[in-house]
Amino acid sequence: MNVFLWILQGLLAAAFLAAGTMKATQPKEKLAPNLPWVTDFSAGTVKLIGVTQLAAALGLILPALTGIAVILTPLAAVGLGLTMVLAATYHLRKREYDKIGVNAVILVLAGIVAWGRFGPYAF
Repeated sequence: MNVFLWILQGLLAAAFLAAGTMKATQPKEKLAPNLPWVTDFSAGTVKLIGVTQLAAALGLILPALTGIAVILTPLAAVGLGLTMVLAATYHLRKREYDKIGVNAVILVLAGIVAWGRFGPYAF
């Protein structure tokens, strides 16, 4: 189970490291052709989403890897799950039903990581 969780954490971290870096460093106008949702948000909000995704990517790996504040790893997974709920809500309101599937898959993967890594802290 530990190896499986590490694989999931690595995949999620890699995906959100790339996505977060792109959103945090690129101007909104450059992102718009591939991410049309950015036109509905301010540039600051798009950058905040990117920085949040970067923090979550680091939080999925570094605490568990270093053994320092390991509770942050499942909390990062919960944060990513919440991000996916918010993203799915946005797509639902815009009637972009085809995009909700990706949000749901990432939500489930983040949920598995959170559940698996919270295990040692369960009562």
